[in-house]
Amino acid sequence: MNTQSDLVRYDDDIVKKFIFATMLWGLVAFLVGILVASQLADWRLNFGIPWLTFGRLRPLHTNAAIFAFAGNAIFAGIYHSSQRLLKTRMSSDLMSRIHFWGWQLIIVAAAITLPLGYTVGKEYAELELPIKIAIALVWVIFGLNFFQTLWRRREQHIYVAIWFYIATIVTVALLHIVNSINIPVSFLKSYPVYAGVQDALVQWWYGHNAVAFVLTTPFLGLMYYYIPKAAGRPIYSYRLSIIHFWSLVFIYIWAGPHHLLHTALPNWAQTLGMVFSLMLWAPSWGGMINGLLTLRGAWDKVRTDPVVKFLITAVTFYGMATFEGPLLSIKSVNALAHYTDWIVAHVHGGALGWNGFLTFGMLYYLVPRLWNTTLYSIKLANAHFWLGTLGILLYILSMWTAGITQGLMWQATDSAGRLLYPDFVETVMRIVPLYYVRAVGGTLFLLGFLIMIYNVWRTIALAPKGTKEEDTPVTSNRIPMSNLLGEPVHRALEGMPALFSVLVVIAVLVASIISIVPTLLTPIYFSAPTMIRPYSPLELAGRDIYVREGCYVCHSQEIRTLASDVLRYGPPSRLEESAYDHPFQWGSKRIGPDLARIGKKYPDLWHYRHMMDPRAVVPKSIMPTYAWLAKDRLDFNSVKRKLQVMRQLGVPYTDFEIENAVGTAHAQAKRIAEGLEAQGTISGLADREVVALIAYLQALGQMGPYLVK
Repeated sequence: MNTQSDLVRYDDDIVKKFIFATMLWGLVAFLVGILVASQLADWRLNFGIPWLTFGRLRPLHTNAAIFAFAGNAIFAGIYHSSQRLLKTRMSSDLMSRIHFWGWQLIIVAAAITLPLGYTVGKEYAELELPIKIAIALVWVIFGLNFFQTLWRRREQHIYVAIWFYIATIVTVALLHIVNSINIPVSFLKSYPVYAGVQDALVQWWYGHNAVAFVLTTPFLGLMYYYIPKAAGRPIYSYRLSIIHFWSLVFIYIWAGPHHLLHTALPNWAQTLGMVFSLMLWAPSWGGMINGLLTLRGAWDKVRTDPVVKFLITAVTFYGMATFEGPLLSIKSVNALAHYTDWIVAHVHGGALGWNGFLTFGMLYYLVPRLWNTTLYSIKLANAHFWLGTLGILLYILSMWTAGITQGLMWQATDSAGRLLYPDFVETVMRIVPLYYVRAVGGTLFLLGFLIMIYNVWRTIALAPKGTKEEDTPVTSNRIPMSNLLGEPVHRALEGMPALFSVLVVIAVLVASIISIVPTLLTPIYFSAPTMIRPYSPLELAGRDIYVREGCYVCHSQEIRTLASDVLRYGPPSRLEESAYDHPFQWGSKRIGPDLARIGKKYPDLWHYRHMMDPRAVVPKSIMPTYAWLAKDRLDFNSVKRKLQVMRQLGVPYTDFEIENAVGTAHAQAKRIAEGLEAQGTISGLADREVVALIAYLQALGQMGPYLVK
């Protein structure tokens, strides 16, 4: 072995930048989260302003929480720990700073465009094409910097945290690129190349694994570094960490279809997703056990050290979330829980408890060390811990209760097989009090976070003035490659990070290809009786308004095969019904009823009144008003380009339909507007957005094999 002492000056300035960004965007994410939670408790908090409605702010909240708060926390931890584990400074200070500022600009772009309604309409992937391209470029810069640093390392064997960072970087790049293949209509409007069931499968392959490889694997890497550091003890089991890593990376990527159980997705894909989701119990709990048992002999620190307190509680929440996830993937449980607030409880138990608390523990560990001082107040850190814990418990307990209540009410039937609660709004009103409890829980969590911000600010203020980064002596442990051949297989693999990374890519690709490609390559055949017509130009414009307003976050458009769904909404949705939907609109939550067969169920006037004032037709509705749709003019000139792009994507529009798209849209809008005026509404609606949205809603269920009479 060649060993020699070197002096290394780590780039801690970039770590500090990401710490500040984590706290800033965390504050934004939590504030918006409390607002959208409160909007469900009281619809008036939508304020009648387009960019403050629940449908537009909910995507902002999820993106801010995942990619702004958690994303910046991941980068802070990776930049700090990687340099120390690899015993070298980051390869390029310039790339580090391009990464930092590029990521912040992407977040700002998201914070502007999402409230303005510029969205693709796919959960966790809402950002429009220019921003998606920017994400890919910045991520590649981050990856290049990381792998160049890995190549320059002074430590031959890469530690387990680095394994998880490698898996994160290569897999997120794959997920993002594949799910972001869109055809532009204009600068900030595009359509995904996938449609219907294919789009649903790709989206939840991406969506579930965004949770896996953004909110799980990088945080596990941070866990493997910061828990041993905080506890002053080595990780409990090296062998368990190997099993944990490889089984998690291989199994996780298969599990996406469990988001689509009881839908039109082929049964083989549903079963595959459920089986692999159940298999996730073993590696997930293996990782949790490895983290918890690292503290053997150091339990006194759990009582006295807030860093350890946060970290160990985070791992406990990880165990809870990874028990609940596979449970919810069992078809019978999923039948009760899907589309309900139980899923919201599950997601936030992981996001607040696992990601949030691990981030807080990491920050409490890092800030005093990076600024060469001591934490300002242990008492305030403990107050933060207990407020945060109470807030999480109030949140998830209220949403568990709400979700189970919803599921049971939706499925309840009498002895004659009739729905006990046929009026959907009745099931909503039953859980509104729990939305208030959820808002209180979120507020307590935010108060704890504000205490942390104050504590960190005072800690930095205590730091000695004028201190500079100092060189750190390290011992280089690079050995000749030939010497690795005599080591155990995995130990040798840890000395060959290029091969290690290739094996990770193979593990991810195998699962992705087998679970997704067959559905992508299977054409959706139509027989004459079940032919699906494309949307008319006006209906397509209305659909884009529907997506813009975020209606998909409250309404599903997928009637499941469950008896209660069929009783409430009509025959189950079929594959071909969404064959021309770019993007698909199956939804993941029912705050309002399913809309798959809403067409012709109500007259145009009902839909108009529903948009202007939902309580005029559904007195107990919690839906916000959309009065601006009757004032804003529809962009008729864009419909031709939209049809052209749709034809590129396989929708069978003819040359005649495309050339006459504008005139056709005007004619249909005029008919609807005249009908509304005849029924007593105001005149002059023929060029307003509300008419296009009505056209789209009236088309749902009227384009396929099941026509509402």
